[in-house]
Amino acid sequence: MLGRSLCRFRGDGPGIRTGILGKGDQVIDLGDATLFDTILQDPISRGAAMEGGPVHPLERVALLAPVGEQPVWAAGVTYQRSRTARMEESDFSATAYHRVHRAPRPELFFKAMPGDVVGPGEEIGIRRDSEWNVPEPELALLFGADGTLVGCTIGNDVSSRDIEGENLLYLPQAKVYARSCALGPWVVLGVDEAEMRQWEIRMEIHRDGRQVFSGTTSVDRIVRSFGELGEYLFRSQIFPHGVFLLTGTGIVPDDGFTLKEGDRVVIGITGIGHLENPVRQV
Repeated sequence: MLGRSLCRFRGDGPGIRTGILGKGDQVIDLGDATLFDTILQDPISRGAAMEGGPVHPLERVALLAPVGEQPVWAAGVTYQRSRTARMEESDFSATAYHRVHRAPRPELFFKAMPGDVVGPGEEIGIRRDSEWNVPEPELALLFGADGTLVGCTIGNDVSSRDIEGENLLYLPQAKVYARSCALGPWVVLGVDEAEMRQWEIRMEIHRDGRQVFSGTTSVDRIVRSFGELGEYLFRSQIFPHGVFLLTGTGIVPDDGFTLKEGDRVVIGITGIGHLENPVRQV
């Protein structure tokens, strides 16, 4: 399955299906949704799945978040720009963010249960009790149950910066709420860290038919290795189906910018594709 893209989708028939992206913008139907987790964990099943099944044109299927039973965690302050932005949220937080950027132990936090993750085209949420909401475009790593790096996808760690900046203890409320996490469009399997570090991350935000923000960064600007982040994540924890880890953001809109209902966020990462989501208040 080296370099193949694994997805979850709804087709013309009933139920959620597992598929791999084939040539010519086609999705090869591998079977029902339960096969998604099996393929990620079992090399024999991966090989068998290459046989494939019915083929669907990509435009005829509805792609879903490429998540089975995997929870989503996140790493913070992994880029220099994100450290600066987090320090600007409040004087109270500045010292903590400065220290964690240089500390041996990274900042890791829980983001979403698998059933709470939205996929391509689905609405991401902004908190109605927050006045400063931003998208955070991130490379999302997928680790297997044994801690091995399995693949990657695109992530959006939607955050309420004013709530987080008011008090560090409010981080879960700023990060974990309905529709605050998006992943997609598929998981690219078998890519190593060296290749991923050559990729570019891009984000555009559109409002009322016009672009109101754009930014780019490089995956190589992540200051910690993927192995280091994974090793800390798996310390004293068990993920029987694997786990997704958002690796932090290096694209931060200006301080005066906040998402509004009806906005459209488009994130692109070289080697993966694009993840697009409209915005609604929750």
